[in-house]
Amino acid sequence: MSEPLTPTEGVRRELRRVINEYIAGDRNPKRQSPATDGWFGPSSVTWLVHGDSAMLIGGVQSLLIQTLHPPTMAGVADHSNYKEDPYGRLHRTGNFIGVTTYGSADEAERIVERVKKIHNRVTGTTPSGQPYEANDPHNLAWVHCTEVDAFLRGFQRYGSVSISDDEADQYVEEMARVGEALGVLDAPRSVDELDARLESYRPELSYDAQARETVRWLLFPPNKLAAQAPYAVIITAAINLLPSWARRKLWIPPRVPVVSNAVATPGAKALMGAFRWVMDPAPEIEALRDARR
Repeated sequence: MSEPLTPTEGVRRELRRVINEYIAGDRNPKRQSPATDGWFGPSSVTWLVHGDSAMLIGGVQSLLIQTLHPPTMAGVADHSNYKEDPYGRLHRTGNFIGVTTYGSADEAERIVERVKKIHNRVTGTTPSGQPYEANDPHNLAWVHCTEVDAFLRGFQRYGSVSISDDEADQYVEEMARVGEALGVLDAPRSVDELDARLESYRPELSYDAQARETVRWLLFPPNKLAAQAPYAVIITAAINLLPSWARRKLWIPPRVPVVSNAVATPGAKALMGAFRWVMDPAPEIEALRDARR
């Protein structure tokens, strides 16, 4: 007969179910240990970064900056139902990251092929008349690079432990495997290469009507009541994570002020710490954190 739950553990489990439903769409997902035959492993930086709640902040930051690329933004606007199903894209993205990071190599390859087939249908023309295809290597590289940059920035500022510059380069190199499996050509393999690739997109970026509409939605989404306060912390932290040029280009409205890091960072770190306590990571991920403390 199992021991009765303490009040603290009862609250923890209920919060875990709520967060799992929000992020994964399942209040009680089956917990599995990371695969030993996957694309990464315990010696990877990817296991550490992707197992941290700071991914939530990095993910929102990447969505904000991705809106500035018209072909990418048009693909989302024309082929996504994010307004009617606001959590669906989050669930699908979280599942893709989870499987490619912690699943077996076969599972990773299957989910990549599934995404590529979906991308085959994402074609059209931007409002300015520019044709786009989601599987175009140039467009794929923009999404890949913005996500890798945001996840890394998020972990470096809000993560549970510190990583070295060499480990940051290792993370970028490891993520090149995922990008190139999806169709990215010559994915960056260091932070310097990543910065240079992102800089090369600057002349293509614009804050058009589709981008403005999506950013407004990201700033004020129809969150459930329980998620509104945590999301306010996350979106503020994500805004502060943006490069200064991206903040200016997005001209975030005055009613969502860019709070200084001295104010925003402690609150976001506290929230991420609470999430880590609630979510109770796999022993393999906790061991990676302990080794760096």
